[in-house]
Amino acid sequence: MEYSPHNYQSYCIQRIVNDPAVGLFLSPGLGKTSITLSAINILRYYRWQVSKVLVVAPKKVAEATWSKEATKWDHLQHLRVSTVLGSTQKRIRALNTPADVYIINRENIPWLVDYYKQAWPFDMVVLDESTSFKNSRSKRFKALKLIRRFVKKMVLLTGTPSSKGLIDLWAQVYLLDGGQRLGGTLTQFRERYFIANTHGGHFTDFTPKEDAEPAVLNAIKDICVSMKAEDYLELPECIEHEIPVELDAKAKREYDRFERDLLLQVNDETITASAAGVLTGKLLQFCNGSVYGDKGQIVRLHDCKLDAYMELLERLNGEPALTMYGYKHDLEHIVGRLKQTKLRVRVYQGPQDADDWNAGNIDVLLAHPTSCAYGLNLQAGGRHIIWYGLNWSFELNDQGKCRLWRQGSEFDKVYVHYLVAQGCVDEDVMAAIRERTGTHETVMRVLKARVNKIRGLEGTT
Repeated sequence: MEYSPHNYQSYCIQRIVNDPAVGLFLSPGLGKTSITLSAINILRYYRWQVSKVLVVAPKKVAEATWSKEATKWDHLQHLRVSTVLGSTQKRIRALNTPADVYIINRENIPWLVDYYKQAWPFDMVVLDESTSFKNSRSKRFKALKLIRRFVKKMVLLTGTPSSKGLIDLWAQVYLLDGGQRLGGTLTQFRERYFIANTHGGHFTDFTPKEDAEPAVLNAIKDICVSMKAEDYLELPECIEHEIPVELDAKAKREYDRFERDLLLQVNDETITASAAGVLTGKLLQFCNGSVYGDKGQIVRLHDCKLDAYMELLERLNGEPALTMYGYKHDLEHIVGRLKQTKLRVRVYQGPQDADDWNAGNIDVLLAHPTSCAYGLNLQAGGRHIIWYGLNWSFELNDQGKCRLWRQGSEFDKVYVHYLVAQGCVDEDVMAAIRERTGTHETVMRVLKARVNKIRGLEGTT
């Protein structure tokens, strides 16, 4: 297929070619992979500035997305791609296969760095979904930091670089510039742009200073490119549809009691972001119909959301539906109910499932948002996405939506359906999705509000 880049794509290609380091913060669907491969082709075969390129990607993306994109376009047919996946023996064999581009999953970066040590052979590194490296304490970040000095050209690709707040940016930008713009350490970054909150002399969390966001964005604007798909592409209309799910009287009583017992144990003044995530996660499980018990067993509580899900599928009149589930027990219960139908059901596991979906061979494709959020083109297979289980991350929500709502869709409309349990934490998550505020601060604020509400009610009884 002939590649005719849009103007913004040509601009991004030139930025990669000309700049020693660049972050492309582009919305899903803008063609980050084709942009990057086109730049690699120029650098490798026209300017001879790089010899070996390493692409680090989520595992499902590493398996197929980059190699498929290289074979898709005429001008990239000669690029040799080697996927460094599987057992240690298979990975070593792939590394010793002559190629231009080597693709490895992010979990194996520490192994790769240790394997080569001081003999690092890749003069260009591409981090596909660079938010995977936002934690400066992670092994993968520390490994890349060790070999950064050997890399002549560094490229970061993501659609949502700061999904959980500005704090996410430091580690990513550090891999671009070694700390020149946001500080040489995370501590310096925090001191410059954040306020440390304390209670009773004990640290609780960090809050961005009033002018932090524009200051940070201004500091990195010369090294990062930020674009939204809707500004550059003719996309299908995206219609978001909230479906209220009423818990039956018994389930609602049990939810209220579960929430009360859970949150009355919390000191809302000192609650941490991690604790807030765990507690709201338990409430979200309940909204979906099951929770994990103290010993990891599944405790089934109600079928209210499952019933609403099946009714929605019926209303779709046989149209394919990509379904995002939240927890393993959600998947088990959904699959169990779908077995009673004649629908062709598949749980997403790899590239073949994506191909079959796009070919129209699947009626319901079940996927966890982390397994198919990045890099997958599923727009040919349907126009309906159903969020069975909600989550706080607007990164995952946006990425999930963009599996269907993207360039190349044959549909004029894409529908995103959210199943929202009423009078429960689902409503808070839905509000965060609408406002695109699913940060740690949002989760903590919501949980504190619920704790205070319950304590107020307790005080009146």
